[in-house]
Amino acid sequence: MTVLITGANRGIGRALWDRYAARGPVIGTRRAGGRAEGWEDDVRAPESHAALAARLEGQAISLLVCNAGVYPDRGETLDAGYPAPLWAEGFATNVTGVFLTVQSLLANLRAAQGAKIAVISSQMASHTRAPGGSYIYRASKAAALNLGRNLASDLKAEGIAVGIYHPGWVQTDMGGASAEITVDLAADGLMARFDALSLETTGCFETWDGRDHPY
Repeated sequence: MTVLITGANRGIGRALWDRYAARGPVIGTRRAGGRAEGWEDDVRAPESHAALAARLEGQAISLLVCNAGVYPDRGETLDAGYPAPLWAEGFATNVTGVFLTVQSLLANLRAAQGAKIAVISSQMASHTRAPGGSYIYRASKAAALNLGRNLASDLKAEGIAVGIYHPGWVQTDMGGASAEITVDLAADGLMARFDALSLETTGCFETWDGRDHPY
């Protein structure tokens, strides 16, 4: 079983990389300048996806974890904030980056029996939980949730299960020191969710600790 994790150089991605490395083969990707073990791959760039796919030609991928993400609009104000370049950055990474990652590695997923895709979204993707603010992050994570649900429909017939997950409010650079749970707790919980993912549960939107999250 080979696992590939995007954004594996820090935070939740790094914790997942460490744990899967103890189990068996794992590939971690990162932007340039990140952790030494990770392969350079900018999820925003089509040419980067093409290079990764060429490098992995013929390699079966049993679990693809689409973890790379950004929160570009922290602290923006409704009256004068949220400039267009921030929207472009957020969607290029959190949405298009997920789609291009899956698309470029479809052959690798198809080569593995019972492959799985895990999309790291957020509780902030939920339309029933809408306290306002963080418009770019919320909208992009909602789009990632929608993307994962539709991928689940399209790939079920091929035996590939797709799950979408809220990792918790985690003590990382993105989540901040006052967040609710540690990186270790989030990573352990997410791995349990990935292990449990099946064609029967494909399309699920779950929390790190196994609860169904409202859409």
